[in-house]
Amino acid sequence: MSSLIRVVRAGLVCGVAGLLLASCAARNPGSPDVMAQHQAAAEAAAGNDLRPMMRLCTPEGVRRPPPDPDGSAIRALIQQPPPEPRQVFDNLYFVGARWVSAWALTTSDGIILIDALNNGREVDDVLLPAMRKLRLDPAQIKLVVITHGHGDHYGGAKRLVERFGARLVMSEQDWTMTQTQLEFATPAWDDPPRRNPARDIAAKDGETLRLGDTAMTMYLTPGHTMGTLSPVFDVRLGAQRHRALLWGGTSFNFGRDFGRLDAYIAATQRISGLVDAQQIQVFLSNHPGWDDSLAKMDAVQRQGTLAPSPFVIGENKVKRTLTVMNECAQVAKARYLQAP
Repeated sequence: MSSLIRVVRAGLVCGVAGLLLASCAARNPGSPDVMAQHQAAAEAAAGNDLRPMMRLCTPEGVRRPPPDPDGSAIRALIQQPPPEPRQVFDNLYFVGARWVSAWALTTSDGIILIDALNNGREVDDVLLPAMRKLRLDPAQIKLVVITHGHGDHYGGAKRLVERFGARLVMSEQDWTMTQTQLEFATPAWDDPPRRNPARDIAAKDGETLRLGDTAMTMYLTPGHTMGTLSPVFDVRLGAQRHRALLWGGTSFNFGRDFGRLDAYIAATQRISGLVDAQQIQVFLSNHPGWDDSLAKMDAVQRQGTLAPSPFVIGENKVKRTLTVMNECAQVAKARYLQAP
């Protein structure tokens, strides 16, 4: 008996005739069994209709990805032909590129732009022509919400401020990061915007921004960066309103950083708990590859009308999406715990 007690205290009970497997998993979060359990949970949540999200479970490097010193890797992504700009709801338009999204939310007092692409040239060549094609006036951009402090989202912000006087919104954490020590830098991105307290907004967790008839609640969802913002807002289809969540930073591109992974796991759990309470039925991303938005826009184009919308996926599927993200983050954590 005493030897069995010693084994239990060592947290190795799953090696004793298979006893208390779940207890062992809890004690040894880096075991292959734990990683397999989280992988299976992610697969089950993804089913056949959320396969793009399963890329999160693909192994990432233990170390943070190397910088892009000459900008060639990012420029190759930028140079992909942009998709056709599309209206996806009565008040929401896709005006982004093939690699990175930008969304225009119209209000009674101007436009809220969510993310600003990689640089001023991409703003001039992609974003502004897309808006004009959709009969949106770029001069009406009043707020630019920067979901997190990486250059593919803030890079064009300075151009929008210079041309249209837009106010910029970012979390306090990511304002600090972009003004002190950038996490990633490449010459393919324009410099981060300088913070001007009279013009710029440091959004707080749970804070609601208002422009005209539209309210946007900002949730801090750390992990991708420690200041990632995920806004929640209403989208409209005729008389119908749907609550939409735009997840502000998806991938684990920070290497073996358990603090970041734990923050991401907690954020996905927290926001999943809000889905039923707020009746969130739309899940959006700031990269088209995560939310399958290009395929959904093609479906809207084929059907010739905005309704019924393939973007309205329902509360259960939104929660399943967050579950895949959560479980893949736990797969990554278990994998990193096994790494030398």
